[in-house]
Amino acid sequence: MAPTSVDAHAARVRSLLARAMATGTERVTLADALGRVTASAVLSPVDLPLFRNSQMDGFAVRAVDLEAGETVLPIVGEIPARRGTPPMLAPHTTVRIMTGAVVPEGADAIVPVEDTTAVGDVVTIHRARRSGEYVRDRGSDITVGTELLPSSLHLASRHLAVLAAAGISDVEVRSRVRIVVVTTGAELVDPGRPADAGQVFDSNGVALAAAVRACGAEVVAAIRNDNDDADQLHDSLVAVAAGADIILTSGGISMGEHEVVRDLLTPLGGRIGHIAMQPGGPQATGSFEGVPVISFPGNPVSTQISFEVFVAPLLRRVAGLPAALRASRTLVADVESIDGKRQFLRGRTVEGGRVEVVAGPGSHLVAGLAASDVLIDIPESTTDLKAGDAVETLQL
Repeated sequence: MAPTSVDAHAARVRSLLARAMATGTERVTLADALGRVTASAVLSPVDLPLFRNSQMDGFAVRAVDLEAGETVLPIVGEIPARRGTPPMLAPHTTVRIMTGAVVPEGADAIVPVEDTTAVGDVVTIHRARRSGEYVRDRGSDITVGTELLPSSLHLASRHLAVLAAAGISDVEVRSRVRIVVVTTGAELVDPGRPADAGQVFDSNGVALAAAVRACGAEVVAAIRNDNDDADQLHDSLVAVAAGADIILTSGGISMGEHEVVRDLLTPLGGRIGHIAMQPGGPQATGSFEGVPVISFPGNPVSTQISFEVFVAPLLRRVAGLPAALRASRTLVADVESIDGKRQFLRGRTVEGGRVEVVAGPGSHLVAGLAASDVLIDIPESTTDLKAGDAVETLQL
């Protein structure tokens, strides 16, 4: 049987995950809202500014009192930026006022302190002023009922600032996609522990969980099946499946012995096969207790590239994150590719919008992937590319 194309497998993954991507909503406090996506438009419950206030440290005046030009006025009080309503300003008088303080009734302009000369209880104002000068009117920023933030907005700190300024303490956001990350292999050991002969450090667990979070989803459980036992994996998943929208697995889907994910999914109707892709040829899809399962090969580069190609675009979209940038770049050097396989070579962008291949195509070369900033996407039918040829790249 011919391998499935990358596009066909991507369509299968999209279909399988469609329900998981149709998330609900929840209310979160502003402290937990950074990076979340608004579920609906947020309307202002108040006018902003809340009251007429001073834009400057200076003196509150009636502009009509300064029409003659330089004017000397008595200072009859001071208004700090604090709770309370100041008394009305009488004609031909002034009060000191601080930035953000309530402008008293009767006053219609603020004279900055640097444009005055104050001696004791009198101040000389050196020129006429216009009505409204340095006064922030109530509602001049936004009025009650006006849209503060639109729906489907990815919340940054500036958005949280306007919510807080409007007195809003929580916001309705899209629920995060909940994901269980599973790594498999009796040879795996935690980073930081000694690795005996035949053991390798589990980079996939770290990388997959980080990639999930970077795409705006939530890791609700991280499991490692380190004895290649399908029954144990089954029991581990039973304990967490109810709280998950998606299960992502790494390893255990090849054609050899001790393929624990294959052994788990096959009796459940899972689909295990080869994709016309390098790295990342073995791929699997299935369902466990109603939760969709997307399974990647276990070699570290294969796992990470498979996630970027098949799952990351879907998670990014539902999280309100921009899609990874695709761009046409020119090759620094000649490249050979395998006929019939769509290759995703590790690449690094260089001066002039060009791209060079980093390391070889091997799915174990994690240092090469770490040194890359793009994937070079070479179609199945392309076998030879020359320096200067245009290729499509996918930003990492």
